[in-house]
Amino acid sequence: MIVPLERPGLSSLAPLLGIAAVSLAFAWHISVGARSIPLHVVVEALLSYDPALFDHVVVVDLRLPRALLAALVGAALAVAGALMQGVTRNPLAEPGILGLLVGASFAVVVVVGVFDLTSPTLIPLVAAVGAVLAAGAVWGIAAAAPGGAAPLTLILAGAAVMAFLAALVTVASLLDEQTFEQLRVWMTGSLAGAQNEVLKWALPWFGAGLIVALAVARQVTALAMGEETAIGLGTDVVRLKALSLFAVVALTAAAVALAGPMGFVGLVVPHAVRLLVGQDYRRIVPWSALAGAGYLLVIDVVARLLLAPVEISTGLVTALIGAPIFVWLVRTRL
Repeated sequence: MIVPLERPGLSSLAPLLGIAAVSLAFAWHISVGARSIPLHVVVEALLSYDPALFDHVVVVDLRLPRALLAALVGAALAVAGALMQGVTRNPLAEPGILGLLVGASFAVVVVVGVFDLTSPTLIPLVAAVGAVLAAGAVWGIAAAAPGGAAPLTLILAGAAVMAFLAALVTVASLLDEQTFEQLRVWMTGSLAGAQNEVLKWALPWFGAGLIVALAVARQVTALAMGEETAIGLGTDVVRLKALSLFAVVALTAAAVALAGPMGFVGLVVPHAVRLLVGQDYRRIVPWSALAGAGYLLVIDVVARLLLAPVEISTGLVTALIGAPIFVWLVRTRL
């Protein structure tokens, strides 16, 4: 039986509707806060900024950077998760579950807390190195197990690596409690207080990862059908996996450098996207970027309002939503 790659009823207007929905979420994210700002004022501030108006200053200087950060991190993690699921043919794969987020976070904590290197230029690079090492450890442990790197084995290996690195983070925090206190909120996955310098150096990583992800999307669709099928269609599987790894690591590094480990975004969003667009990664990758941006914008608003006036970390909310979905996927897909 041949499974259709696309949902035949998907309207040609769907991309425009998706962009409109994310734009609305973006404007709503900016309008919500300790001081509510009407949506029309938000639009005015974005289109014709007047520094003499207090609401315009709040929108452009305070809330716009955080909204951009939420959209960027959400898109990065969603695309990374979609690629990982396609290349590994594992419905549970995502940067958090397979250890990339904790690996990147651990590397940043060590470099900042132990070696006191806080250069914004280095943080994305350090996060990338940590993600690669963690991914290698997870894959090596899973491959050495009886039966090889099966989906469940990868999940168990990821859990082991995450637990080990979390213990090392605790040890590092005991060695330098003052520095770790500054990183404590960041380690829970937070969009508050990101530095513009870090954003400037993370953007190239995000751009490179997204471009490569879009470029390999068609081949990932073939690989998702099986390696033999992909080879039969002329796909260089080794090259494809190398490029996909680069894209996943670059996107994960950008996200971690900006907001810390934000778990389950790369799990929830791609599965929701597949329900709408089918199994063709030429659609899944761009739609995951769009849906991931909108998803994290909404989640960040929930994090700010759930226990207002106290704000909780956005990563805690993504975990509260993503963990039950992960359990459901384990029960239905394995």
